[in-house]
Amino acid sequence: MKKALLAAALMSAGVLAHAQSSVTLYGRLDAGFAYINGVGTGGGTGAATSGKSQVQLESGYWGTSLWGMKGVEDLGGGNKALFQLEGSFSTATGQGPGGGGLFNRWATVGMSNDQFGTLLLGRELFISNGIWDFDPFGQSNWSSASLVRGRNWPQSSNNISYQSPKFAGFDVYGQYSFSNATSWNGNGTTTQGREDGLQLTYTNSLFQIRGLYDEIRNPTNGTLGGAYDPTGVNSANTGQGVFAFSRDYMAMVNVFLGPFKIQGGYEAIRSSGMTGLAIGQPSTLDHEWGGVTWQLTPAAALIAAVYHVNANNGGGNATLYTVGGSYNLSKRTLLDIQAATVQNSKSANFGLNANNYGTSAATGNPLVGHSQSGVYAGIQHSF
Repeated sequence: MKKALLAAALMSAGVLAHAQSSVTLYGRLDAGFAYINGVGTGGGTGAATSGKSQVQLESGYWGTSLWGMKGVEDLGGGNKALFQLEGSFSTATGQGPGGGGLFNRWATVGMSNDQFGTLLLGRELFISNGIWDFDPFGQSNWSSASLVRGRNWPQSSNNISYQSPKFAGFDVYGQYSFSNATSWNGNGTTTQGREDGLQLTYTNSLFQIRGLYDEIRNPTNGTLGGAYDPTGVNSANTGQGVFAFSRDYMAMVNVFLGPFKIQGGYEAIRSSGMTGLAIGQPSTLDHEWGGVTWQLTPAAALIAAVYHVNANNGGGNATLYTVGGSYNLSKRTLLDIQAATVQNSKSANFGLNANNYGTSAATGNPLVGHSQSGVYAGIQHSF
């Protein structure tokens, strides 16, 4: 009897050893002060004023304020069960993401294997966020999302994703998101159309390159472009066209030169089937950027970058010039600062922030043909 009990205890210990699990709570709080001028009050090129200025307490300009938890269970044999829950919020108001849900960034469960990679199901940052690794300002509020009005930083629901292991420096990542509608691409019965994408990355000690393709379908009719949700269920994207529903092609590079990191990329955004467009509402965008980060010390970094966009159909072009830097007070706390200006052609009104398309004062865009400049400084703490 004693031998049987001992054997059972040993077997139980073995099972527990193979089923070890851990849960991690983490987060990031970002806040500071921002000054922006050239904020339009509506109107077109004939407006006499160049806009107004504003000072605000901002949240998430250097990086989204967020909190979450993630867990892993070791199943043995190189297999693991995984989950992640993550949501954004404003440190300025304490409010969460509203209609996006409590865990608006990540809500996934899945499996990983040391040899075969990771498969996840649920809500994730959309694959176009892969630009983050190649943006000198890491998709801060004034960077690679600004001149494409947020096209490359959305989230994706109903998602299946796969991340491969690295092989000879290469790795592959893919996503496929169902519309969950009675029509495969979307037909107005759900709030999301079909979304998918694929990226290929090569990394070595001297440089890193990435190619990325994705598409986001209009949930109203499954097309690539056009107005979204005229019923107002999700009016934030109404009339956004190519900035919300389109195909996106990216080619990006990082070059590592000691204390310097040089980054650049090209992004082509294309819609299809958009008819009856008003002059100034584009159906194609070409977006380029380049910049350098100088790591002066382990704690201090200086960054400079230029972003440029060309829009068709009278949408004009714009260039964003920006400099900034950060200083790490500790491993978890840093100070940040950034100054930037957007120079628009006579028919464009792109702003520093990734504002919605349009000339309404509510967008925060500058007046058509006018510039917009700003500076902010803040503090960020991670836990």
